Amino acid sequence: QVQLVESGGGLVQTGGSLRLSCAASGMPFSANGMGWYRQAPGKQRAWVATISIDGTTNYADSVKGRFTISRDNAKNTVWLQMNSLKPEDTAVYYCNVWPLYARALGYWGQGTQVTVSS
Repeated sequence: QVQLVESGGGLVQTGGSLRLSCAASGMPFSANGMGWYRQAPGKQRAWVATISIDGTTNYADSVKGRFTISRDNAKNTVWLQMNSLKPEDTAVYYCNVWPLYARALGYWGQGTQVTVSS
């Protein structure tokens, strides 16, 4: 079965950086676009950054210029480099395929908590 395992979260001060990793297994990784999503307390999960199979990236306006998504198909891994972190970036971060198709709704992992202190 598909497994997505996120790691790299933690507590950081405003302006700090973190690098999140997502290891995928049980799926044709190179044949899927991938995305990072986040869910803040009391809010719905929302996409943050996406990377297509050809490496084209896209970012939510709130993180543009601060976050960078990348992937390594040989390692079945996608990363999210987060710089200039703000308190509003505090959330649980998840990776999943992009675009999300129906079957992928069952792929969500445990996520990784990012907390940015002011």
